[in-house]
Amino acid sequence: MPDWLSPAFIIGWAGAWALLVVCFIIFAETGLLVGFLLPGDTLLVISGLLSHSTDQFPNGVFGVNVWLVALLIGLSAFVGGEVGYFIGHKGGPAVFERKESGLFSRKNVERTNAFFERFGGITVILARFVPIVRTFAPVAAGVGHMPWKRYSLYNLIGAVLWGFGLTMFGYAIGYIPPIADFVKDYIDLILLAAVAGSALIVLWHYLGERRKAAKYAEAGGDTETDAVEAQALRLDAEVFDRAPDLDGDGKH
Repeated sequence: MPDWLSPAFIIGWAGAWALLVVCFIIFAETGLLVGFLLPGDTLLVISGLLSHSTDQFPNGVFGVNVWLVALLIGLSAFVGGEVGYFIGHKGGPAVFERKESGLFSRKNVERTNAFFERFGGITVILARFVPIVRTFAPVAAGVGHMPWKRYSLYNLIGAVLWGFGLTMFGYAIGYIPPIADFVKDYIDLILLAAVAGSALIVLWHYLGERRKAAKYAEAGGDTETDAVEAQALRLDAEVFDRAPDLDGDGKH
């Protein structure tokens, strides 16, 4: 095989572009309504692992220091959350007027609303660690007109804990001897597996959501959220001021 077709050469050439792709995925997971299909948590940990220096990649796969990798990923998570809020704030309940499909489900919005009902405004922080909810929470907060300054503060905290924190966690576990040896010897295969795995996860989630939508339609369910139903999905402003119901007994 020619040198320019080797994994080491391809990954080394990709460098910053690979980091850009990771940052876009993290941004999309909270900035775009279709982002719930993406493998955020796993990608963050693997990005930390791939930032380790090896004989093949002296500066890690991304070609830059892990602190910069984690910072850029955390920033992408924050910006994604701000964009999601802006979409919800400007679009209002109309953003939920959609047909059930592999890219949208009213149940996902209802699940997110249930988190807000229980935990109040700090859902914006907690949602970062809950797949699906982290995609719809910024939009739901925007539609409900959660105070922007408070939202942005919670969004920043969540982005730091999740985006920056999980990336550094992935980097840290790379120092555990068995893992460190594996990363050193197979870092190129880890990246290729991460790319292939991410693509399969997205496809699996999408097809799963499509099947759910099809079964719901076959059962005679309402497959389209109209203006009245979309309005009902809008959270009341007082929800964002609630204290967390940690016991789950409905008392705040």
